[in-house]
Amino acid sequence: GVSVVDLDTATPAWANLPASDPDPRALGLSARHLAYVIYTSGSTGTPKGAQNEHRAIINRLIWMQRAYALQATDVVLQKTPFGFDVSAWEFFWTLLEGATLVLAPPDAHKHPDALVDLIVSQRITTAHFVPSMLVSFLDAKGGEHCRSLRRLVCSGEALAAASVQRARRLLPWTGLHNLYGPTEAAIDATAWSCPAEFDGTIVPIGRPIANTRVYLLDGHGAPVPFGAVGELYIGGAGVARGYLNRPELT
Repeated sequence: GVSVVDLDTATPAWANLPASDPDPRALGLSARHLAYVIYTSGSTGTPKGAQNEHRAIINRLIWMQRAYALQATDVVLQKTPFGFDVSAWEFFWTLLEGATLVLAPPDAHKHPDALVDLIVSQRITTAHFVPSMLVSFLDAKGGEHCRSLRRLVCSGEALAAASVQRARRLLPWTGLHNLYGPTEAAIDATAWSCPAEFDGTIVPIGRPIANTRVYLLDGHGAPVPFGAVGELYIGGAGVARGYLNRPELT
């Protein structure tokens, strides 16, 4: 049931197709058109389709490249189901930079030992883990053999300080990056790189990424004083258009 594309045939399937990209302006397309809709339950438990535009995901991908400098020699592990927005950067960041994308087998996250073997055998340099999965990965046998791993990106849950310290001890050659953001803000809105000597008790979510603003506001929408508790508000290029067919929630 797998389609095979033969790259070496004398008459490939695309032989008569244009060699250049379509002109988006001629097609009436702009950066404000939708790139994708991904559903999130958020705090309500009811699925809501966050509509993210091209400008939002492109802003996120360009920031990631400037921050982490993926090279054509890098190998990125793709293991996030495409119903989750992290998969968008696994796919498109890799392809934009001409790096290699390795697709993990289905349910690979359930078998940390096999994941270690995959990272070693395919010489993976870049991978994403939700923090709870990072714990399982650090508990797996042979994690210290993942010497090709240069970037570990964490998001989706709060990252525990103990996990950061374990990762720095087990994989001292690997950069560990803590990202935060809702599906409604094109994957991530803030980022923090964990220093090698990290000994804190709280892992920060960092500072806003490019063209993004973050505010802590009170119940009246006014900024709270330094040190006070507030609600986190996100503004800028990454904010989604709204919820699909749910204007009252938007």
